[in-house]
This record gives sequence, C-alpha cells and structure tokens, in this order.
Amino acid sequence: MSVNKPMMNEPVLPPVGRKPGGPEGHPGTSRAGSRIALLVVIALVGGGIWWFLDHQRRSADPKGPGGPGAPGGPGGGRMEMPPVPVVAGTVQEKDVPIYLDGLGTVQAYNSVSIRARVDGQLKKVAFVEGQDVQTGDLLAQIDPDPYQAQLEQAAAKKGQDEAQLANAQIDLKRYRDLLATEAVTQQVFDTQKALVTQLEAAVKADEAAIQNARVSLAYTTIRSPLDGRTGLRLVDQGNIVHVNDTNGLVMITQLRPISVVFTLPEKNLGQIQEQAHGEPTNLTVLAVAPDETTILGEGRVAVLDNQIDTGSGTLKLKATFPNADLRLWPGLFVNARLLLTVRKNCAVVPASVIQRGPEGAYASYAFVINPDQTVTNRPVKVAQIEQGEALVEEGLRPGELVVVDGQYKLQRGSKVRIADGTGATGGGERGGRSGRGSATSEGRGGGSGARKGPAAEGGPGGKAMDRTAAPGTPPGSQGRGGQRPEKRKVR
Repeated sequence: MSVNKPMMNEPVLPPVGRKPGGPEGHPGTSRAGSRIALLVVIALVGGGIWWFLDHQRRSADPKGPGGPGAPGGPGGGRMEMPPVPVVAGTVQEKDVPIYLDGLGTVQAYNSVSIRARVDGQLKKVAFVEGQDVQTGDLLAQIDPDPYQAQLEQAAAKKGQDEAQLANAQIDLKRYRDLLATEAVTQQVFDTQKALVTQLEAAVKADEAAIQNARVSLAYTTIRSPLDGRTGLRLVDQGNIVHVNDTNGLVMITQLRPISVVFTLPEKNLGQIQEQAHGEPTNLTVLAVAPDETTILGEGRVAVLDNQIDTGSGTLKLKATFPNADLRLWPGLFVNARLLLTVRKNCAVVPASVIQRGPEGAYASYAFVINPDQTVTNRPVKVAQIEQGEALVEEGLRPGELVVVDGQYKLQRGSKVRIADGTGATGGGERGGRSGRGSATSEGRGGGSGARKGPAAEGGPGGKAMDRTAAPGTPPGSQGRGGQRPEKRKVR
C-alpha cells in the first residue's frame, strides 16, 4: 500500500481545528494578554490622576512640598519657578475729593403755561416755536374789538350818571336854602339828599366798570411773564380761545438758570449738615451725563427738603446751575455728585491694584512688592474708587511699590520681574479676556487680567509656568491671547 508523501518544497497546512502559532492554538493565552494590557493602562491612568491632584495640592499650599521655598518648589532644591512678569506702580499721595452720588432730574427754574384770560378769536400769534423771549415780549393777540366797545359803553354810562349827579346836587343846594325859609318841607329836602348820594354811588360803579373793561381789553394782548424759551404752539391763529380751555397757548420754561432735583440716602444727612455749616449753598454739585464721564455743569445746593421720604428712605435736594451753555435740559436724567469734602494727603493707587478678598472689614487686598522682588498680598481698606484711582484708607503707605497688572499668576511669596508697562499690559489684556477666570483673581477694579481671571502668557510673560495649568499644557497656550507652542519639523 503506497502512501503519498509531500514533496520537499510543498507547504504543510495545519490540521483542521488548529491555529497557527502553536501546536494547539491555546485561545486562553490571547485573552490573558489583553487583561494584562488593560490593567497596565488603568494603572497608568490612575497614576497620572494621582500625580495631577498631588501637583495641584502642592501648588495651592505655599508652605507644603512643592510650594515656594519647599523642596521641589520655587526656592527649593529640585526646581525653581521663574519670576512672574508684572507691571508695577508706586503708591501716590494726593488730595482726593469725596463725593456722594445720587440720581437726579433736571427741572426748569420757572415754568409757565400761557393761557387766555378772556374769550375771543386768536387774531395773531407773535412768537416762533423754540424762540427765546424776554419779559414783556408780545406772544399773541386776541380780538380786542368787543372789549373796546365795553370800555366805551362803561365810559358813556359814567358820563350819564355824572350829569344826573350834578343836577341833583344843584337841586339839593336850592332845597337847603328854601328849607331855611320853610318854603319846602324837610321831607323834600331829605329825598333830594338821598338822590344825590345814590347818584354818587352810581358814578363810582361806573368807574369800576370802566376799570374792568380796561383790564379785559388789556388781557387781549398776551405778553411773556418771564425770560425763557417757548415750546410747541398748542393753538393756531384764527381759533376761538376760552378762559376755561384745558390746553394753553404755549409753555415757556426758564433755562438760565436751571434746577436739578436729586435724592441721597438718609444716612448721609448728618454728613451733609456737618459740611454745609447751616448753609446748603456752601455745597457744590456736579451734574454728570448717564455715561458717568461727561460733566454737564457745576452748581450749588439751593435747598434741602424739610422731610425725608419714609417710603424710600431718601432725602431730596435741589441744586441750581447757571446753565450758560444749555447742556442741561428739563426732564433730563443725570447723575448728581455732591462734593462733600476733600481729603488731604491720602494714599492713592490705580484701581487695577485692588483685588477682591474675603468678606469683612478688609474686603480687598493688594500685592506689595518687597525689596527682594517677592510679593505680599496685603489687606487694604478702600474708601472709594473714582476715575480709575482707588483711595486707600488703611493698608498702604505712599511710596510703596505695588503690582498694577499681572496679579492673576501671583500668590504670597511669588518672585516677580518688573516688566515694561506697555508690553506687559497688552499681554495681560489679551490673555485676561481669553483665558478662563478663577474666583481668586476677579479683583474689583483690577487690571484686565485680574478682571477676567488667569490668562495666557502672552507678551513678556509668555515663558512663565502657570501653576493652574493642566499637566502637559504648553506655557502660553491657556488663552487665545497667549503664544502658541513652537511647531517642530519632523524629518
């Protein structure tokens, strides 16, 4: 029986049911290898998470391992953090005005609604809408003919009564002489005397009627009662006007001077009375436009209201402004700023120096640069922030060096490098607007970076390491404004 033997160069196929790579295939061997690889991956991920959390804890604790001055931290034996570039400024000593701010409304110093005082047809309108008029200027003319006729009628009646009175007086004189000779009786004489008295009263009534007709005739000519500006014409020429009409002819408002009525909290009443010394006109008021930058006028307090509004707890004040340039207009809403006093020789810093701190008496802090180029976050007490400058009551002294911009990367003991103000500020602004903010860096009135939170390290600070960056994040790539990592060419 012959057996077919394979040829020398012919490949030998494995038997059916077996896999290449081993005599039996062993499927369990492949599964065990996958499990081992999965465990290795899980261990690497867990180790990376532990390292990241430990790195964050060390960065947050300046005294712990990895913190400033500790082993592995800046100043330690293993690694030293590079100085953080910041913009520095000096605490100034200035005289600072103290203002009380309130909301106010501009009101005309005087406002008059011109109305008809007699009925009749409006024959003439003598003013132009928006015209500046003076006291006594002609505004309108009502038809005077009916009132002229009434005046002449009253005058004629007076003449008639005067003639009768003269005749009665002659008869009374005659009867007096006849009474002496008993030619007339006493009754006739008394009757004539009463008639004379009656006619005298009639003449006086005629004189009053004449005066009333003259006044009515004068009311047909309407004149301006004050210096001011006319508004829109409410009645056109040719219409019949009446005394009891709801609308007048025109409204005249006095604009020079002008008044501003504003309110302040009742708690400021004591300060106002103390600074006014019993005379409110000693206090200066600024009228500021709603944009809070444009000053529309400067005036004086005219009066303090005699009571406080119990509903709102505010005190109403009225100030008078010359308004020579007519920048204040009736009905305009303004920010009224009452100059309370001027503090002398106060510590003043840019508003960006002040950072938000914990609640309490010192709700703010500032980074002070020490002689060894390290910073200290010192609590400060801020009285006010005005036009980009902060008045510091406690915590800073004139002449000290403080951080103006770049606080978002600082903590107590950080090493700093004073950079050029222009370049550093520009980088901070770009990074501050693009980066993700943190709660510790949103300082009130702080720089552009401080307002927006940690920024990308653009500009001069591009090479500094960000403690809050995730592991493996290149420096300068945390914000859109930062520098992009350099791309390497692969050969």
